Amino acid sequence: MDDMYIGRYLDDRYEILERIGSGGMAVVYKALDHRLNRFVAIKILKSDLAQDPDLRRRFHAESQAVAMLSHPNIVSVYDVNHSENVDYIVMELIEGITLKQYINRKGILNWKEVLHFTTQIAKALEHAHSRGIIHRDIKPHNIMILKDGTVKVADFGIARLLSTQSTLTQQTLGSVHYISPEQAKGDAADARSDIYSVGVVMYEMLTSRLPFEGDNAVSIAIQHISSVPLQPREINPDIPVGLEEITMRAMSPTLGGRYQSATELLADLEDFRKNPSVRFNYSTIPSMADDLGATRTIPSARVVTEAERARRRVSGNGAVRSRTTAEEYRENRRRSSKTTVLVGILCVIVFVGFLFWVMWNFFLKDLLTPAPEERVPIEDFIGKQYDTIVENEEYKKYYTFKATYENSDTIPEGQIIDQSPDSDESFLPSKAPVSIELTVSAGVKSVVMQDYINRDYREAVHELESLPVKVKVIATPQVNDSYTPGYVFEQVPAQGEILKDDMTVYLTYSAGPDVKLVKVPDLTNLTEVTAMSKLSVMELVGVKKEEYNDTVPAGRVFFQNYEPETEVEQGTEVEFYISLGPEPTVPPETQPPETQPPETQPPTPPESEPSLPTDPDSTIPEETQGGDHELGDDEGVQPRG
Repeated sequence: MDDMYIGRYLDDRYEILERIGSGGMAVVYKALDHRLNRFVAIKILKSDLAQDPDLRRRFHAESQAVAMLSHPNIVSVYDVNHSENVDYIVMELIEGITLKQYINRKGILNWKEVLHFTTQIAKALEHAHSRGIIHRDIKPHNIMILKDGTVKVADFGIARLLSTQSTLTQQTLGSVHYISPEQAKGDAADARSDIYSVGVVMYEMLTSRLPFEGDNAVSIAIQHISSVPLQPREINPDIPVGLEEITMRAMSPTLGGRYQSATELLADLEDFRKNPSVRFNYSTIPSMADDLGATRTIPSARVVTEAERARRRVSGNGAVRSRTTAEEYRENRRRSSKTTVLVGILCVIVFVGFLFWVMWNFFLKDLLTPAPEERVPIEDFIGKQYDTIVENEEYKKYYTFKATYENSDTIPEGQIIDQSPDSDESFLPSKAPVSIELTVSAGVKSVVMQDYINRDYREAVHELESLPVKVKVIATPQVNDSYTPGYVFEQVPAQGEILKDDMTVYLTYSAGPDVKLVKVPDLTNLTEVTAMSKLSVMELVGVKKEEYNDTVPAGRVFFQNYEPETEVEQGTEVEFYISLGPEPTVPPETQPPETQPPETQPPTPPESEPSLPTDPDSTIPEETQGGDHELGDDEGVQPRG
């Protein structure tokens, strides 16, 4: 298997370039997909396992099922095929290191890294479990870490094929450290078995130790079933209590005490991420009350050597009978001697090559190759105060902040609501500062109160009712000599104060000067002078008009434009009409010439005045009585003779 595939084409498409790994069932090669012009990883089933038709069938069935998975935290499977007696899987080529290599290089990981890696592993399992696929071999060796900190889980479904082997050998020692108690006892595995393995991986990341150690696979498996591991905080006191509780619950030896799904595990991880001081009050000491059953004896491994296989091929009683001549014997000796020398030289070359490989991988490589820069998880800013963050000098070394504000009825003003990128991502310190977009609470929706003084109150009310916030406006008139009627002269709240939903705004506008109301007096039958006097007393302005009237004596008021007792403002003009008496009815022909003045036609007195009676009781005829009797134009006394 070492070299036979390098340089070979599979299906005239995949060119095998180099060997990059090997496992219990398959060898992994780097290859070039000439059809899509991309590098891929090809996992080829080992030839001895490929001889088993049932195993080959299950290899294809499991691989095709895994090919249906599509998740950013699962290594993608592109193709599953059989070509020229070669069974292989074409997968995504991962440029990175395994989690096991990362732990070996760094030792104890800080709890933020553990949270970051575990969350991604749990998301991968949640996706696979939802499609009925159980991994069965979760361990750091099957978890790849990319350069950007992304985690990808590999080898889904392959462990199901390995489970057909009923023995625990030294070859499975790497996996037995992480298997669940039910797997160690030979029972069927389900989603909770993967969660147990995740708990062991968390334990190793937090402590840089495995929960159970032993000289062989069987002893380790028995410890999974019957032993209680040391508490992680006893090894590393810096581990938060909540994260220890999550780890030990995932590692519960009983199915009932364990997380029942990856979704449950993710929920607790998310709660812990939001509040690292959270306590779940789970018992960190596993209970064996719900026993999984009696311990099953696991048979020891039986290793079949090549010599044993050769003996099995020998017929009869196991001895190979051959007859050779002396010449043939000597020729065989010479050939054997040459072969021995060649083998010796080859062994020396192999030894030197192996020595160089050891020196390179364990000494020279680390000295000559710079260690990859460690990625740093992005800080979780959600829930913190924006002012505190931007003023923190430590944050300024790694981040630049851009804030956008959003109104909120529940989150206090200035508190961070969201961030992008979020705390699940990481960055290289050499690339700092990293730009972080923060969404900051602006509190309840509000606007600033404007100045509405000396503005028409109707315009102010319309503008206030059109604001983004809903306010109630109460406008009240009030007498004011200084402002134009209808214009605002007082407002509450004042200019510059904050308006929020459901607030009330009070506007007071001018109703004009203070005007006193008076009652209009009754002017009927009064003379002009008396009417004017009465109106003046009430501070009203009289306006006289004249008109003929047949019923009211001349010089008397017969009509006014306001009814008596009507209330009007002081200074109001009141019109009243003075009677001119009956309208004259003199025929036009009896009228004197207009050119003759009246004073040129004085009445001619009689030649002799009649004597007046001296008797006081005598009566003077009405026609001759003096006094106020007015003569008409045609009533003059005609001269006699």
